[in-house]
Amino acid sequence: MTPQVQAIDAALVAAHEHHDVRDTQAFGFWLYILSDLILFSSLFATFAVQMRSFAGGPTGKDLFDLRYVAVETLLLLLSSASYGVAMLALQEGRSARVIRWLGITFLLGLGFILMEVHEFYGLVVAGHGPNHSGFLSAYFTLVGTHGTHVTFGLIWMLAMMFQVGLKGLSKPVEGRLLRLSVFWHFLDIVWIGVFSVVYLLGVM
Repeated sequence: MTPQVQAIDAALVAAHEHHDVRDTQAFGFWLYILSDLILFSSLFATFAVQMRSFAGGPTGKDLFDLRYVAVETLLLLLSSASYGVAMLALQEGRSARVIRWLGITFLLGLGFILMEVHEFYGLVVAGHGPNHSGFLSAYFTLVGTHGTHVTFGLIWMLAMMFQVGLKGLSKPVEGRLLRLSVFWHFLDIVWIGVFSVVYLLGVM
């Protein structure tokens, strides 16, 4: 076998292994999204069972301020839109623009989390913590789990901004950005469910 043939064979093997790694990463990520879907479905079901278990305490109508939650929702929806603009910049190969729009997305998501933490703090200080009733326990678990996922997404987003700055828009970085995009939009969809089931139905 000539050196040229050996080099071609080595290149083909390397390309095949790289393709296998990318497929494995994509498969693992979708398994994770599926497990998250099951998790949130279980939490929504639990909330549906407990949503009228007030134990003589306050109801959602007593506690929730829809105008405040509407601002939270707007921040998350805008963050989803800004991430979409970052993906357009990714397709154009403009790394600086990707970083800029990821930064905007991060700030919007951070605003959402800070508002949620403020909301939780206010409830706990007023004596309406998760141990007060089945309703509040289910509420804090569902909304808090979503907030934890958003926080993880923000950490991931920071890491991706650094990676784009250091490595540019390489194929591995592009794959991670696309997976983060799916994760972020998934959280947006979950929040629409939270807003509808927990807050809108809660004030009725």
